[in-house]
Amino acid sequence: MNQEIKKLTEQQFSERIEACKEKLYRFAYCYVKNEQEALEIVSEATYKAYLSFEKMKNPEYFETWISRIVINCALDHMRKNKKYTYIEDSAVEFSAKEGPVSLEEKWDLYQALDRLQPEDKAFIILKYFEDQRFKDMAEVLSLPENTVKTKVYRILAKLKKHLIKEEVDIT
Repeated sequence: MNQEIKKLTEQQFSERIEACKEKLYRFAYCYVKNEQEALEIVSEATYKAYLSFEKMKNPEYFETWISRIVINCALDHMRKNKKYTYIEDSAVEFSAKEGPVSLEEKWDLYQALDRLQPEDKAFIILKYFEDQRFKDMAEVLSLPENTVKTKVYRILAKLKKHLIKEEVDIT
């Protein structure tokens, strides 16, 4: 039973990167909230992916694979720089496309996200910024689906506490 492993060509790699580049940028931007740094992270992740794409066993999971690389590069970048990040004026452009959300609400959400551990941000970004299902998140994060669900709900509880505490402090 000689199974032929389907390999990506350079052209296919390039096309797939092009198809998901905005999503990859949003991942990185949610971590660093700086356009230049987010572009650097995506560039580094693309380079790392290019170096190893031929070893990929399941090209159908390309987007999951490259998303994980971007998340890891963003975490590495944050560890290396260990600095505070600030929201730029352009942050509004990259927010979710759903109903109208005030600038103040977006600001509160970004501030609350900044209080999370970098590893926890991935869960919120995947679930609410990228609208992924728990099953898909589990693949990206290499965790069991139930673990992902539990972590998301715990992280949401933390965010809720932060947001409620701030609301009480303001009034």
